[in-house]
Amino acid sequence: MRRTYRAAAAAGLVASLLAGCGLTSGSPMVDDVKPGSVGQGEPLKGAAITVTSKEFTEQLILGAMMGIAFKAAGAEVLDRTGIQGSIGAREAIKNGDADGMYEYTGTAWITYLGHSHPIPDPQAQWQAVHDADLKNGITWLPPSALNNTYALAMNEANFKKYGTKTLSDVAALAKKDPKAVTLCVESEFANRADGLPGMEKAYGMSIPTTNITQMDTGIIYTQAAKGTCTFGEVFTTDGRIRAMNLKVMADDKHFFPNYNAAPEMNTKSLEKYPAMAQVIEPITKKLDNTVAQELNAKVDVDGQDPHDVAKDWLVKEGFVTE
Repeated sequence: MRRTYRAAAAAGLVASLLAGCGLTSGSPMVDDVKPGSVGQGEPLKGAAITVTSKEFTEQLILGAMMGIAFKAAGAEVLDRTGIQGSIGAREAIKNGDADGMYEYTGTAWITYLGHSHPIPDPQAQWQAVHDADLKNGITWLPPSALNNTYALAMNEANFKKYGTKTLSDVAALAKKDPKAVTLCVESEFANRADGLPGMEKAYGMSIPTTNITQMDTGIIYTQAAKGTCTFGEVFTTDGRIRAMNLKVMADDKHFFPNYNAAPEMNTKSLEKYPAMAQVIEPITKKLDNTVAQELNAKVDVDGQDPHDVAKDWLVKEGFVTE
């Protein structure tokens, strides 16, 4: 799963990730941006701030947003975005090699903090992560509505044919017409407790293994769009959902964990530069799944650069000016 490393392997990976993920390198952000609705008065003037992120599209965009916003607020920003995997970026924040990044509440709760059961309410999940991570020297700022979690999606033709809108509808269809429910999923999703097995249990589904095809993530979207499988496993903020006009089934029993993106800051850094919180908060409030899908598609579908996509959006929304 792209947001997390398997918790069991995490401890052994930390040392090698820290040695090889580029934490001692980085490049200064040179964007010529000025305050817009954020950064007025340049409250971070004189600050030296390092931002980081994981390596996938959404993270690269979010990391660039944070860095550009701090740059507009007067800071000198070192860009260390694009660290491979979750553990390296997390450790960079924890040990002070980086000052801030966007992280996901579910990733922290399950992978880093070791809990097996997610908290269904998004705000309660964020609060639990916030409180638990203070002892690790990490402060979580208020979360966004952007929730990059699992879902099932289908193409327009199958949506019109079967009319399913929720996972409960999918369960009902599986009982009524078992052959109608075919799935394209990743191998990890097929075996995770918070993936297919758990979903089947929560919704009372029993999908024959002959109806389930395991494949790589990118192929799932194209196969679901073609209708090769009725439902494909997707991530709710992936830009290909909109680009391929896929219909996402609502998780009406709130089974899947909440993966709301929120700024995760090194506590000492935040105490040194408290203005980071006020600069990033309006941007976080604007982020939701629709925005994420649109911006992710510009990279994954249109081939644009993640940093450019982030900057263009910040300018368009008036957060910064050029």
